[in-house]
Amino acid sequence: MSGAQEGDLVARVEGAAGIVRLNRPKAINAVTLEMFRDIDKALDRFEADPAIAVIVLEGAGERGLCAGGDIRALWESSKVDGDLGKILWREEYILNARIKKFPKPYVAFMDGIVMGGGVGLSAHASHRIVTDRTRLAMPEVGLGFFPDVGGTWLLSRSPGEIGTYFGLTGQTMNGPDAIHAKFADAVVPAAKWPDLRDALTKVRLGITAADVSKLINGFATGETVGTVAAREPAIDALFGFDRMEDIFAALKRDGSEFALTTLKTLNEKSPRGMVVTLKLLRLARTASSLEECLVREYRAALEVFRSDDFREGVRAAVIDKDRNPTWSPSRIEDVTPDMLAQYLAEIGADELKFN
Repeated sequence: MSGAQEGDLVARVEGAAGIVRLNRPKAINAVTLEMFRDIDKALDRFEADPAIAVIVLEGAGERGLCAGGDIRALWESSKVDGDLGKILWREEYILNARIKKFPKPYVAFMDGIVMGGGVGLSAHASHRIVTDRTRLAMPEVGLGFFPDVGGTWLLSRSPGEIGTYFGLTGQTMNGPDAIHAKFADAVVPAAKWPDLRDALTKVRLGITAADVSKLINGFATGETVGTVAAREPAIDALFGFDRMEDIFAALKRDGSEFALTTLKTLNEKSPRGMVVTLKLLRLARTASSLEECLVREYRAALEVFRSDDFREGVRAAVIDKDRNPTWSPSRIEDVTPDMLAQYLAEIGADELKFN
């Protein structure tokens, strides 16, 4: 499986499977605009080919499926008032919606690190496999951003306030956590993946989604409850509010080790990012479709792209790596309703549209 002679996206047929491999192992398969376009073309081909029964998404290398989008390129474009955000997120979000509705079984192998844009390519799949090595997260609030790529749809459908907790803190889920949070369907040990992958390339044409699930379950551990499930009552009590000020107050009042650790984590995040995230998560609860959430996320993403917080968050985490961002504003109390409204406003001709 060497990527030496191959591009950043490998799409090929193996038996009855259309394989889509993210192929930037040194960058933990961070996804570029060209890769999104190549995935879309591959799905065109695989959807039209009657000899392909199943799609398999995987990542090259040992470190993970995908560390997210190409944040550095977005940062550079944002600095010069460029349009990469507008173009990349539009095409990425439309692809996320396509994956959810794809007519053939789409199996995502969510091994190792799965973050941000990698979640968008995998967690909307019909069959989502995590492993004993999975480290899944939506850490965007630490970049002055919010969980996008349909993240607000996914997180708002986790049990209780589990999604609110993961969305605001950016904490990492292991495989069973991801299943409990409804981001994944089955834990398959990484060591068993080669055998399962081989079996997927040999499925019969016309295989049903239920049959693919049965095949996967034959390799699965059956785990469905991770460490975070035990904390669910506390998380529900601490995060069951619609204002960030109330969540902070509840954490301070509680005073437990978990509450204080969580408070410390939130204090490192972008106040504006947290307020926007919480609002989008609450709106997503009543959404009737993933597309509805993606339309809202796209409006908010374009506002994020113009913001100092995004540039500062990426600078601190990715560029200078000093882990010491200066957020604007620096306190959640100073994020005004007018500021929030800018992330929710309709954007006219730029609105995200689906075919």
